[in-house]
Amino acid sequence: MTTIPGYRHGDPTLPASPVRPDDLERMKKTCLFGEADAAALREAKEKLAPHVEAILDVWYGFVASQPHLVAAFAEPGGPPSAEYLGAVRRRFGQWILDTTSADYSPAWLDYQLEIGRRHHRIGKNRADGVEAADHIRFLDLIPLVYPIFATIRPFLEQGGTPAARVDAMQHAWLKSLLMQITLWSHPYVREGDF
Repeated sequence: MTTIPGYRHGDPTLPASPVRPDDLERMKKTCLFGEADAAALREAKEKLAPHVEAILDVWYGFVASQPHLVAAFAEPGGPPSAEYLGAVRRRFGQWILDTTSADYSPAWLDYQLEIGRRHHRIGKNRADGVEAADHIRFLDLIPLVYPIFATIRPFLEQGGTPAARVDAMQHAWLKSLLMQITLWSHPYVREGDF
């Protein structure tokens, strides 16, 4: 279990994900995620772990440059909450490490549901007790995959890693992102359609 405040991967009080392990295996097959991808993610962890803060600087710079995205951290009409941005940043850093751990346990599945709930009106702001925007629109959720995917490459290239290994790590990262964004979408999908 993690020590990041407000981050509860493995917390037994989280609701159980409605996505079963066999559903996750189906998702893996659909996006061609295999053991080589899990190994590539773990390799990526060695490259990314020392640079989590620098990665977050890039991502937060992007969010700050997009008024419609940074508004998620502000009360309507007000400035972004530095405290809220900081709490989310700590969880986002842990998320990088979790993603590159390639641990697809039931506890991981439960936390993906929690992440989705924290973006949707059913759970937004509750983890941090803030009064920021109460919902992340679905139309902003999936497009965020691209900047999170594209901006990771320079960090994977550090240390002169051969291009073929960088490609393998980045593609494994993308496959994991696609599975995660799908799982985070659960609260947005009409019951029976997921």
